Amino acid sequence: MEFAGGGRLEVRITAADVGKRVSVRRWNQHAAESEKFTDTVGVLTSWDDGVLLITRRDGQSVPVQESSLVAGKVVPAAPARRRGPAASYEELARITDRAWPPVERERLGAWELRAASGFTRRANSVLPLGDPGLPLEEALAVVRRWYAARGLPAYVQAATGTQGTQERLCAELTAHGWTREVTAELLVGTLAPVADREAPGVTLSRTADAAWLARYRRKGMSEVALKVLSGGPSVWFATVPGAPGDPPAAIGRCVVDGRWAGFAAIEVDPARRRRGLASAVMAALARQALQEGASAAWLQVEADNEGARVLYAKLGFRVHHAYHHYREPDGPDAGGAAAAGSGPAA
Repeated sequence: MEFAGGGRLEVRITAADVGKRVSVRRWNQHAAESEKFTDTVGVLTSWDDGVLLITRRDGQSVPVQESSLVAGKVVPAAPARRRGPAASYEELARITDRAWPPVERERLGAWELRAASGFTRRANSVLPLGDPGLPLEEALAVVRRWYAARGLPAYVQAATGTQGTQERLCAELTAHGWTREVTAELLVGTLAPVADREAPGVTLSRTADAAWLARYRRKGMSEVALKVLSGGPSVWFATVPGAPGDPPAAIGRCVVDGRWAGFAAIEVDPARRRRGLASAVMAALARQALQEGASAAWLQVEADNEGARVLYAKLGFRVHHAYHHYREPDGPDAGGAAAAGSGPAA
C-alpha cells in the first residue's frame, strides 16, 4: 500500500465510511525506527470513542487509535483474481449450502437457521446472507433460543475476504461476546485439470456404503448424518479399496450442482498418504462431474491444514474467501459439531 508518491499524507476517511474497505497508516512513537509506521487494509467495521476497528480479510479485527493515524483512504473492493472461475460470495454460499444440507431450516429475515442434530458446524449454524429483519441483538437472542430448543450450541457462519462478505458482522459478533472457533477457506478451481489426473482403482457410487463409512473420519454415523452426506443435487461417493478386510485406502464425496462440483470428505489411510490417492479420488469424481455438465470446482479446508492446502494448490485451486464459525457466549458443549480433519472442511 502506498500513500505517498510525491503527495502529502492525508487522513481522508471519517466515521461515515464505516462499512467500506479502507487502507490506513498509523504511527507508533514507541516502536523501533523501522517499525514506526504500520499499514492496515480491511473493512472499517466501527469508529467509536476515538478507536477505529478494521476487519482484515482473514477475519481478524485490528483496533487503531484515531490519534495515531497519519493517512487513511477508502480503497476499492478486493480485486477479482484472474485464475479460476469467477463467482460471487453469495453464489458460492448458496451452492455450498445445498451441497451440505441440514435436515431442518427456518428463515429469520434473510438469515437461514440450519440444524442437523449437531453433525458438523456447517449444517448447524446460521447462514446470514442479508438482514435478519431485527436489530442484531434481538436476532441473536432468537438464534440462541432456536438452537437451545434443539439442545445445540448456537453458531453463526460469517465470511470475510471478498466483495459482499460479512466483515462488519464478524466484528459485531465479537463485540457481543461470540467466540470464533474455526476458520476455513473456500477454494475454487477449474474442473478439467483435476479430471486429467490418473484415477486407477477408484469406484463410484450413489450411496455411502459400509466400507466408505468405515474410512470416514466421523464414527457412529446417525441417520441424520447420513441424510446430510447423501443430500445435494447430484451426489457421488468415491472409494479406493484397501487390503482385504481393511477399510478403503481412500474415499471422497462430490456434489454436482449446475456448473459447480464440490469436493468433500477426501480421506486417505494415513499409512498410504503421499501416493496420489487423494488426487485419484478427486480425478474420478471430477470426470463424473464433467459428464454432468460441470466446469468449475470448489472445496473447503481449514486454514491451518497445510498438507491439504498444498495438495489443492497443486491441483489449481485458489482461495476465494474465508469463513468463520462464531459460537454463542456460554453455550452448551459443541459435542459432535467439530469440523477437524484431513480433507476439505466439514
